[in-house]
Amino acid sequence: MFRRTFWFTAGVGAGVWATTKVNRKLKQLTPESLAAQAAGKAVDAGHRLKEIAVDIRAQMAQREAELGDALGLNERPGLPPASRRPAVGRGGPAPAPRPYALTDDGRRTDDGRRTTENTTEGPAAGAPYNRNEDH
Repeated sequence: MFRRTFWFTAGVGAGVWATTKVNRKLKQLTPESLAAQAAGKAVDAGHRLKEIAVDIRAQMAQREAELGDALGLNERPGLPPASRRPAVGRGGPAPAPRPYALTDDGRRTDDGRRTTENTTEGPAAGAPYNRNEDH
């Protein structure tokens, strides 16, 4: 009698477990659930891409600053020049100085193309010169 009761209880437990497992899987495969899973994965992928883009921009800015220092483009008038190191594989002379100087706000002064005065040209009259705006 106890054997039959044991196997009957084991069979009922296995049936309940299997039914629960199948119902969970069926709920995961409904169109609403699949759409929610796809949306969640798309959001996660977007966040990862945004993090990658931020990292790339930071590395680009760092490398641009390094190149500007190496080429002497980041020097301000009136400040002592930074130590100049030749580029790897090149032992040539230091680059020639620019024919103009930049003010603290980035405007050109010596060549007459840009001055420290406010100008009426362009959409950002009086704003600092941004070399990327001309393109």
